[in-house]
Amino acid sequence: MKIIVVGTGYVGLVHAAVCSEYGHEVYAYDIDENKINEFSTGQAEKIEKHVNEPGLNNIIRETLGKYLFFSSDLESIIEGADAIFLCLPTPSNPVDGSTNLGFYDAATADIAEVVKKRKDKRRVVFVNKSTVPIGTARHLKDILDSHEVQNFGVASNPEFLAEGTAVVQARLPDRVVIGCEHEEDFKILRMVYSQFVNHVRIKYIETTLETAEAIKYVANTMLLTYISFWNGVGAKIGEKFPNVKIDDLRIGVTADDRISTWGSFVSNGAGGSCFGKDIASLIHQLRRVNVNTKMLEASYEVNEYQKVYLIERAINEAGYKFNNKNVAVLGLAFKKHTNDMRDASSIKVIESLLGKGVAKINAYDPLAIETAKETFEPSKNILFEKIDYFQTAKEAIKGTDALFIYSDCEEFRGLSRTIEETAKPPYLVMDGRRMIPDFEEMISRGYSYLAVGSMVMKP
Repeated sequence: MKIIVVGTGYVGLVHAAVCSEYGHEVYAYDIDENKINEFSTGQAEKIEKHVNEPGLNNIIRETLGKYLFFSSDLESIIEGADAIFLCLPTPSNPVDGSTNLGFYDAATADIAEVVKKRKDKRRVVFVNKSTVPIGTARHLKDILDSHEVQNFGVASNPEFLAEGTAVVQARLPDRVVIGCEHEEDFKILRMVYSQFVNHVRIKYIETTLETAEAIKYVANTMLLTYISFWNGVGAKIGEKFPNVKIDDLRIGVTADDRISTWGSFVSNGAGGSCFGKDIASLIHQLRRVNVNTKMLEASYEVNEYQKVYLIERAINEAGYKFNNKNVAVLGLAFKKHTNDMRDASSIKVIESLLGKGVAKINAYDPLAIETAKETFEPSKNILFEKIDYFQTAKEAIKGTDALFIYSDCEEFRGLSRTIEETAKPPYLVMDGRRMIPDFEEMISRGYSYLAVGSMVMKP
């Protein structure tokens, strides 16, 4: 099949690469010529500047020029296309959480103008890969009709990739969801995903346009609700009731086969480009049809509060004063194994610390330093000048008065010895991922420890 993938962000680039790995002729298209030129080199360092995903560079290097091609000229690649996957930005409107389809509409209108001029009039399917509100596929059809595109179909094919494991999941997904109106469009997408049709383990689901769109929203909001439940209930029990051990609580509860262990590891909240945006969008969509959204609103609010509440606990429960203190922050990307900082809790953590009057923030992340420098550009806020960046966790901790562990990168586990070597008590460790298993020994040596799911522990 000849496939065009429009948009080379996290979703688009991974989708294009993995489709090329299965032998399709894939053209990854983007209006950003700089990105296209850098991807076309096949060089890891140039690819990772934009998308840092384990295993992705290897696929691009192996299929580049054989099955995978990059282009910023849609007209030159449109002939003979069987499917056009739309992987376009769909940000939230800050006022009401609704999905902003402005860029999507403009981009699809431009694409429609190119497609209608093609000489090859074979049927082409436009596939929404991005997460878009329920009903957007029909909206896409209206745009294409208004531009007089001929012989086309529309489809919804939501992605369920988790950053850090996106390549593995794209190669062997737990499910492939296809929403179409016409059998001829289902046939085209069965060819695109032929390796998954009738697979013994992978669920290949064909349904309506609207159902496919809804599946993505319900899945993501359910996952965030599960995380919020553990953070809003399980963690709070461990923080407020003496002698409750949160790890034993988690093990005991999830011993029931009906209760998933996923999301039960309490944390300082979930970030990333999907969860918050999707639940806000679904709340808006349901309100428009007069559905009570209190449960979803509560899940969203718990997660947002969780991002900074360790700092509030440090002030209110530990009596800590951040003014003029030097604080180390370990972990900047929204999760480990990525350099993506979209909606990362670390942003709110750093902004909160700066608002509390810290003298300096020592920041470290194994992958996201360059992204962080762009995010915290001093021209956006003069307080960002207080942020210094380091190449190791040990360097970042040295000379600080307190530490905030934001992500669960493997190298952050068991940092007690490093802390004791580089920072002397009185010293406060705020552990958003419960990464210090031997915290009791630290406390005995004069350090204070404040973790999600536990009471404040002082020497």
